[in-house]
Amino acid sequence: MTNNAYYAGHVSGWYDVDGFNTSVPVGWEPSADGLRGHIFVATDNSTVILSLKGTSAGWIAGGGGPTVRRDKLNDNVLFSCCCARVGPTWSTVCDCYQGSGRCGQQCVETSLLDEDLYYSVGLNLYNNITYMYPHANIWIIGHSLGGAISSLIGATFGAPVVAFEAPGEKLAATRLHLPSPVGFLFPSVQHITHVIHTADPIPMGICNGVTSTCAIAGYAMETRCHLGQVALYDTVTKLGWSVDIRTHSILNVIEHLLAEELEWDDEPEDNDDVGKEGFLHGMGWGWWGGKDEDKDKDEGKKVRRPVPVAKPQEDCVDCFNWEYGE
Repeated sequence: MTNNAYYAGHVSGWYDVDGFNTSVPVGWEPSADGLRGHIFVATDNSTVILSLKGTSAGWIAGGGGPTVRRDKLNDNVLFSCCCARVGPTWSTVCDCYQGSGRCGQQCVETSLLDEDLYYSVGLNLYNNITYMYPHANIWIIGHSLGGAISSLIGATFGAPVVAFEAPGEKLAATRLHLPSPVGFLFPSVQHITHVIHTADPIPMGICNGVTSTCAIAGYAMETRCHLGQVALYDTVTKLGWSVDIRTHSILNVIEHLLAEELEWDDEPEDNDDVGKEGFLHGMGWGWWGGKDEDKDKDEGKKVRRPVPVAKPQEDCVDCFNWEYGE
């Protein structure tokens, strides 16, 4: 469903989903240039899933199209420390920069409330869905920018969210003053799960700096902290993938990660009855390499799981070198 958000309808690349024979396109009118996706409705109307498209850009998966400009605006507002002020040659997307590493706090908070931004559009969309399907369980999912918008909507309404390879949206949630659990005692109350692999520099928060691929393309992707919990696939260590922007696509995640029968190491939990062995096997695909055949002897003490356990990000701080105030 997350992949299907990138398509207007049943064309090449679309995945048929069992049990959901109805899909309603969102934002796919010929003249539309904003938030796009699909609403998937279960056969018995018991479950409705809103799937949101991520950033469309020629240099990453998602291609081009009419939403490129507004996708980029949302990226630079949501995931930059201060209005996409990466360097002196950058044109900022808002007027909050005060010079010398200082940024207006109230200004950046207000900038996120623009009615043309996807968060505001998503709130109205979610409200419309609840009106159309008042008795359904409503989930929100998305990839990349779509995953971050899904998370912010889910945090607003308390809806369950699954986001794939989303940039860190916790800073934006703080600026929007969205409800959040106290500390890390009850992260699950947000019902937000992020699925991330370590070879993707965007959700890992390392596609930044003036010489990064993102910055060269004009994107200020400076955040790395996520709401809820993160299921982190260590594809760099376990599968030998190289850190590369090309691993960001949802198709790569589906075909080369989730579709494979792999097992992942994790620390054993109390009363855990899973076998005490390490990573079982892995394969290499194309340019992003293969798994190192050397195995650590201590891996035998780990627990094998089909997916990594989702955990909150502890001690994660964004934009620590900026000063915010008025």
